[in-house]
Amino acid sequence: MRWITVLVAALSTTVAGFAAAAATTTADTTPPIAWKSCRLGSDDHEGRTLDEAGVRCADIRVPLDYSRPRGRSITIAIARSKATDTTRYAGPLLINLGGPANPVLATVPAAREAMGATGAMFDIIGMDVRFSGRSTPLDCGWPASWLPRSAGSDRESFDRMVALAQNLAGRCARTNAALLAHATTADAARDMDTVRAALGAPTLSFLGYSQGSYLGAQYIQQFPQHAGRIVLDSAIDPDRPGVTVLRDRISAQRREAALRKWAARTAAHDDLLHLGDTPEQVLATVHRVYRAAARRPLHIGSYLVDDTVLPGIIANLLVDDHEDTALELAATIRVFVRAADTGRAEPTEALDAGLAGQLTGAQSAQRSASTATQCGDAPVSRDVETYWRDVQAARATAPLFGPVGATITPCAFWKAPVRRPALIRNGVPALVVQAAGDVNAVLEMGQAMHKDLRASRMITLSGARDHGVYLFRGSTCVDTAVNGYLNTGRLPATDVTCADGWSEGRVTAGRLRGQPPRPGILTELRAIRQERDLLRRRAQGSFTPLIELPVR
Repeated sequence: MRWITVLVAALSTTVAGFAAAAATTTADTTPPIAWKSCRLGSDDHEGRTLDEAGVRCADIRVPLDYSRPRGRSITIAIARSKATDTTRYAGPLLINLGGPANPVLATVPAAREAMGATGAMFDIIGMDVRFSGRSTPLDCGWPASWLPRSAGSDRESFDRMVALAQNLAGRCARTNAALLAHATTADAARDMDTVRAALGAPTLSFLGYSQGSYLGAQYIQQFPQHAGRIVLDSAIDPDRPGVTVLRDRISAQRREAALRKWAARTAAHDDLLHLGDTPEQVLATVHRVYRAAARRPLHIGSYLVDDTVLPGIIANLLVDDHEDTALELAATIRVFVRAADTGRAEPTEALDAGLAGQLTGAQSAQRSASTATQCGDAPVSRDVETYWRDVQAARATAPLFGPVGATITPCAFWKAPVRRPALIRNGVPALVVQAAGDVNAVLEMGQAMHKDLRASRMITLSGARDHGVYLFRGSTCVDTAVNGYLNTGRLPATDVTCADGWSEGRVTAGRLRGQPPRPGILTELRAIRQERDLLRRRAQGSFTPLIELPVR
């Protein structure tokens, strides 16, 4: 399983005067860290795994409100895997997997292994940002989630999303009113510097993905004097933080293009996937199940999947161009087809998990914290009709995915005050990494981050649709360039463009996930088909299949 998850967004609050204040408040007042076992109890498998990997954990107390340093405090959970190459020791490197609010601590051993000799130079630090993971929680008790959800096919569907968004915002106001105004990326950046000071380090290096790119940009904007080696992967546009990044129409249009590419790929394997033998037929199948869900929710396992849910499920499976993901999307569409045609279907394991995240409260804590940060990072319109007009406009150029990005969110009903974010503009050296075909953080977003960080360099991976490149895609060109910067602190002399390479990608990505290298699923299916044909010919018509493609 990849230790980066998809879903982008980020930004926040006015930070005028923060850098100067933080230089004195963190370094001078933070007590030393009391390291301890990561295990929280006998049933804490995650903590036990961290302990077995030699990782140590700690809780850092930080102010809830940095303007009131002696007021209420909250806990920030961190984990450290100490450097093993002490002769080249480069200090602490903090990793962030975006979200915002994706827990990080459990990934520290995987990051250590994936970074190899480069990681050995650093103390690898995982930090669960405020209100996420093992830090002080912010859980609004949500019975369902809004992201990724669509405005659906008509005004009735949109009005259901309005009601959901209003309900979720109201639950947060009732349960966590005191925390909401302090759930921002700017506050998380200040927490990072508190952690740096507690570690006793003069500088802090950083590796951040997706929304984490904005956290890194906030950190070097506020604390340029403490910036170490900064890598921002799959970066968002720092001028469009928080929930506003989701409304990008280019992203919606490129998801539509990615769906067309997937349809062409799927049509070429119609003998196995049975969704249509031309791209047009495959796309017609997708839109048929969407219309069916709009007429009457599809019964899938214990869930009811309507036209506000189905597009987001599909969008999540277009985040990359891996064969595994393409096949999973095909299996998902087959489930939708079966539900539309027969009245009920059982979900795949991945679909079941996705529906549980959207339609139950199973992930309420993480999704509440993520939304609180997205809403706290930038003000948005409070006018319902503005969103409806945007949905209709977005639908014109991206019929399936335009209403996903343009729909109303809980931020339209947020009760906490939201300050307009400060601009990210500085000359701190940093390295921006972007896949040219990324549909979540599109190339233009990474280019905007590169432009606003005047001393940065940018690595672009051409020919690839992926979200999370360094250590994940398996590009030798990208990984070598990023490692060169992390090893030396010297940026490439110029921007770099790397060509994608699939064969090496499968091997490296498999190694990162702790799994043996394997061929792509569609390649395996072709081999199965050829073997079955051979056996059928040998048996002269008496062949009984030994291997069946599962209908999931």
